[in-house]
Amino acid sequence: MHKITKMKITATTCWIAMTAAWAETPQPVILDIGYQNQVLYVDDVSDRSKLAASATPVIPNLRTFSSATALGDIVSINGKPAKGSVVVRSQFLNLAPNAPSGQSIGDTFRPAFGDIVFEILQADGTPVGTLMLLGYLGGAAPPGAPASFQNNATVTGGTGAFLGARGYFASPAAPLRPTSTQEDPANRRVNGGPQGHVFVYLIPASWPEIVTTANGPAVLHAGDSTLVTAAKPARSGEILTFYATGLGPTRPALEPGNVFSASPLQVANSPVEVTIGGREAEVLYAGGYPGSTDGFQVNVRLPTGLSPGPASVRLNAAFVPSAAINIPIQ
Repeated sequence: MHKITKMKITATTCWIAMTAAWAETPQPVILDIGYQNQVLYVDDVSDRSKLAASATPVIPNLRTFSSATALGDIVSINGKPAKGSVVVRSQFLNLAPNAPSGQSIGDTFRPAFGDIVFEILQADGTPVGTLMLLGYLGGAAPPGAPASFQNNATVTGGTGAFLGARGYFASPAAPLRPTSTQEDPANRRVNGGPQGHVFVYLIPASWPEIVTTANGPAVLHAGDSTLVTAAKPARSGEILTFYATGLGPTRPALEPGNVFSASPLQVANSPVEVTIGGREAEVLYAGGYPGSTDGFQVNVRLPTGLSPGPASVRLNAAFVPSAAINIPIQ
C-alpha cells in the first residue's frame, strides 16, 4: 500500500492550485515511433479463396486505385521500449503533374491517400492509447516539417492518454515490404519486413503539470511531509512526493463525475517518468489523489550524486513532458 501524503501548506489541499500558470509555454510533442516487420498487403486477388492462403510472400500487382493494408509492430517510443501495432489503410492514386497513362493527373506528387492507426502499449503490454490519422501517404511533408520528410497527414483524434489530441504526421521515407493479400499475415513476423522510424508531431488535449502554489512547487519530503524549500532542500537518494495534474487515465478507471478513491487506489495507466537535473529518477508510485478528479501524487527516489544547487525537474506522462520547475538540492 502506498502512503497518500496530506499537504500541510494551506488550509485546503494543493489541488486549488490546478489553475496555476505554466512556468513555460507547452510545446508540441514529437513522438518518435520505432517499428519493425512492416508489410504492405496489396488487395490484388479476385479469387477470394486465395486470400491469406500462401505461407510465403507473393509478388503483388500494384496499380493505380489499388487498395492496400500495411501492418507493422511498434517497438519503441522516443527510444524507450514499447509495444503495439501500426495499421495503414491506403488507396494508391499515383498523383503527379505530368502523369503518364494509367496514373492520376494533379498539381502535386502523391502516391496514396489513406488512414493510419498507431495503437501504443507499454513494454509490459499495458495499453496507453491510440492515435488516428488521415491524409496523404508519400510526397512532400507539410510546411514546417524537415525538407527531407514525406507524408502529409493530420491527427484526427485519439483514445486513452491521447484523447482529443491533434497534430500531424511526417517522417523520412518509411520502408515496408509489399506483398499480395495471398500471403498469410499470420506469418508476417516470420517472413519479416523492414524496420524504421516515423514521427508524429502531437498537440495533446492537455499536458502533465507539477502543481505550483503560492509557496512554490508542490514537492514534499516524503519522510515528514514538509515542503522542499531553499531552507530545507532535497538530498540525493531521498524520496520526494510530487503533486501533479494531467497524468491521464487510471487503473481502475475513474468514472465520469466521480472522484479518486482511497480504496482501491487508482494508479496512472500511462508510463510516468521524472527527470531531475537531467537524470531519470525512480518512480515508486503515481496515482490519483483521493477526493480529486485530476490530482495525482507521484513518489520518486532521487538519483544519487546530484550536484548541489537548483535542479530542473520535469515530469513526463504518456511521452508528453510537463513544463520544468526547479527545486533546491543539498
